[in-house]
Amino acid sequence: MRKLGLLVALFFAFFGAVRTAEAVTVSVNLSSQTMHVTSRAGESYTWAISSGRAGFNTPRGYYKPTMLKRMHYSRKYHMSPMPHSIFFRGGYAIHGTGEVGRLGRPASHGCIRLAPGNAAKLFAMVQKEGARISITGSPGGNTMIAKAKH
Repeated sequence: MRKLGLLVALFFAFFGAVRTAEAVTVSVNLSSQTMHVTSRAGESYTWAISSGRAGFNTPRGYYKPTMLKRMHYSRKYHMSPMPHSIFFRGGYAIHGTGEVGRLGRPASHGCIRLAPGNAAKLFAMVQKEGARISITGSPGGNTMIAKAKH
């Protein structure tokens, strides 16, 4: 019976590792306001993002998508459109935005915003392969700190 249990554990460990290796890797750097995406097929992209502006944090950590919606409207923020939404923690999502001029700096209510074409491409990749999402850094990472007077 022990051998059977060991074989079952090894089976799930192996196939769990294979599934993880198939996932799209999404690495968000809040300090540089960029996202680096790598697919199992070897596709690699680096895109400008907008994360949470002052007073609106973007959560840091490691996540898996919890829900994908081709078009979502935010009930919390005046039915704002959120095309190609990849939800990863509660109401937080990676999604497209029409405000592409604000990409590259914090400008959202906490979500991670992308250019519409990039959001559509990422959505299709995640729909096909799944994803592992890591969010690191700080949007104030490039801010200079004043020195104290002597």
